[in-house]
Amino acid sequence: MIYNFVEIIRIGSNKMNTQFPPSLFNWCQKIPLNTNERPSWDEYFLLMAFMVSRRSSCLRTKVGAVIVKDKDTISTGYNGAPNLQKSCLELGKCYRNDNEIISGTQLESCRASGSHAESNAIALAAKNGHSTADATLYLYGHNFVCNMCRGIISNAHIKRVVHLKQDGKIEEIDVRNQWDTNILDQ
Repeated sequence: MIYNFVEIIRIGSNKMNTQFPPSLFNWCQKIPLNTNERPSWDEYFLLMAFMVSRRSSCLRTKVGAVIVKDKDTISTGYNGAPNLQKSCLELGKCYRNDNEIISGTQLESCRASGSHAESNAIALAAKNGHSTADATLYLYGHNFVCNMCRGIISNAHIKRVVHLKQDGKIEEIDVRNQWDTNILDQ
């Protein structure tokens, strides 16, 4: 039996006992499959970011990041507890859920504090000796980039962020021209 990509994702999601996000499912259906067309590079790397997000150990939100330079993947990252620390998945509970902390607030009260997908991808690139200067970061899984990650992305000299949000909309960010002001001053 031959499956298209969307069917493979649907079957894989069922086997993994996870739900494929409807907004991403709808977005995937727009990608050419049985023609001579190919997905754009942005679509290709955003799908990769989705797959990376499935490795997340967060019980609340699965986020994946892929850093690409000259169409080569140089690093990936997902959100979860830092090395040497137990994750919410391992513990079977989420501190933020248990204490009813609103998403996007009190980020220091999270086991993934300092280990967001974006910062993990940048740290892994550095660990492996890959420059992130002038690279593009592809991101899937949440609706905004936190202020800490914005700073880390800027300091890593990443020039562009392509962000597939939870509602299926894609935001393209020119880091140098759009993040030149701290969000506190906007």
